[in-house]
Amino acid sequence: MLTHLSLRLRILLLFAGLGALSLVMAGMGLMVLARTAALSDPDPLIQGTMIAGFGITAGVVGIWFLFDLHLAQPLERLAGALRTGHAPDDATARYLADLGPAARDAARARAQADQALADAIRAHAEEQQAEKSSLESILADFGAGVVMTDLHGRVIFYNASASGFLPGLALNRPLDRHLHSGALDAARVRLQAGAEATDFGCLTSEGTRLSGRLRAMPDGQLLILRDRHVERPAPRATLEALRRHASTLVPMLGALDGPIPDALAAAISAEGQGLADTTRELSRILASEAPTGTATLTELTAGLSAKNTLPPVMFQADAGQMNALLLALDQALQGQGIDAHAAIHPDQGDQLRITLEWQGDPVLIDRLDAWLSLPPDPMHPDQSGADILAHHGTGIWPETQDGIARLVMPLGTVPAAVSGSGVTYDFALAAKGVASTRLADLTCVVFDTETTGLSDHDAIVQIAGLRLARGRLTGERFETLINPGRPIPPASTAIHGITDAMVADAPDLTAALTAFRHFCDDDVLVAHNAPFDMGFLRRAAAETGAHFDNRVLDTVLLSAMVWGHSAVHSLDALTERLGITIPAEDRHTAMGDTVATAQAFLRLIPALQAKGIQRFEETVVEARRHRRLIEDANSA
Repeated sequence: MLTHLSLRLRILLLFAGLGALSLVMAGMGLMVLARTAALSDPDPLIQGTMIAGFGITAGVVGIWFLFDLHLAQPLERLAGALRTGHAPDDATARYLADLGPAARDAARARAQADQALADAIRAHAEEQQAEKSSLESILADFGAGVVMTDLHGRVIFYNASASGFLPGLALNRPLDRHLHSGALDAARVRLQAGAEATDFGCLTSEGTRLSGRLRAMPDGQLLILRDRHVERPAPRATLEALRRHASTLVPMLGALDGPIPDALAAAISAEGQGLADTTRELSRILASEAPTGTATLTELTAGLSAKNTLPPVMFQADAGQMNALLLALDQALQGQGIDAHAAIHPDQGDQLRITLEWQGDPVLIDRLDAWLSLPPDPMHPDQSGADILAHHGTGIWPETQDGIARLVMPLGTVPAAVSGSGVTYDFALAAKGVASTRLADLTCVVFDTETTGLSDHDAIVQIAGLRLARGRLTGERFETLINPGRPIPPASTAIHGITDAMVADAPDLTAALTAFRHFCDDDVLVAHNAPFDMGFLRRAAAETGAHFDNRVLDTVLLSAMVWGHSAVHSLDALTERLGITIPAEDRHTAMGDTVATAQAFLRLIPALQAKGIQRFEETVVEARRHRRLIEDANSA
């Protein structure tokens, strides 16, 4: 009848009943004594009754306290340890006689059995894993975007190119959110009519035009997406603008017999600026014929010296050709006694400027042209440096500023590939129900924030999130610093290490939370001490317009469901009980705590299932029993 109550509460009720029964029996005994004995002074009897009552109550409470401390609490924690497969600590097991060592032996045996099973599976799957890794590498470098959906149109696989075409693409989300459905629906109709595959053109939700091919699969559909070829506009207007600026500038230069009038100097400056702008536009147009391959900045500058660490930028370029050209120019500079180093600077649009820099006089343009007329790679004697630049739709020229001379080459960038293998997938998503609320089936975003302080008036300075799908990490992550618009107190910096200088150029709260809302969508949010983090998100809704009305799971409450109310449920205590190590440098960083919380959540799921808590709704009901510990963020 009382099985739904916790062990400690049931024991408390038993001792309360024992105490009440003892008091009733003692009272009845004294009443009989009072009736049978003729007492001229009842005060001693009353005093005796009170002493007996207090004594019985104190004795029962004392015995209950010892029983709860030495038996009930250790048993509750022992159950949590067994459900998570970890041996109880010495403090938990010391009052349980042989039960503690037996539990440790059982946990050790289970761990050995699990390890043996894992080793056997790993040994059996080595060949399959090698093939899987090879396939991932191939698909990661595949130029086209590859997306696979299940029969419901939800994404179960995508590669890095697809995530570049469709920003925000994520597992277990409808593909129709990223592509206008008209062309896609028409292509699906053609498949239903019997075609194995069909081509189509479509627009992304951001207005980018793509071409694609849709193929039917046994449990869904496969899309191959490519950037539709952009017809290069005829550069007649750009060439005419160059002719006009040049024809205007030449007579002005011919009139320079004496001091330059202010009006003439201004006109020359305007025409010169026009020439520079028009040349840049022509370079942009010609860049549409640049190589389709990609290369990192590290590949392009291999063999060159650099003063500072170069950022991980990806360019649309042939790595071999460009690296050979930059090395040849560096050697030519060294032949002139110039020790140059590589650097990178911002430029207009999606371009960056790669430079070779040194202190001193610039290189004359005719000397640079002579260098560019030579083949930089002896293996390709028919390809000069000028040919390589033309092939990439760019150029290189000398500049000097503040005593720093440089050779400047603008080059177009491309979005960097996502971290990890470059492909993200979970084919098992196709087999599970769309609306399953089982904890092991949920699509979740585990997140954490770092703030300027702990009060309601403080602000977020960092937020990070990891996506889980069907009980596994997908590799999709979100992380950003946030400019709080106020100084960060030194006491807070001492905890999370974030300074005012670090957030000076960070996005503001509106930009950061809007992006995080897009990352989360309607996934279940998971946090440790969720009311704290959710409080900051919900209070910011009026300012940012980003509303987080998602369902919420709190690992503090989940820990209490497994180990009981009396255990310590801090993140450090929880991860220690689960055998999770948080590197010291990652503790109290948003991503470090997020990773630890995600690992803890994944290990708590089977323990909760063993206790009969399998669905989200059941966790909400169970959370009500722990409202004295922490509030449920779903009721906020």
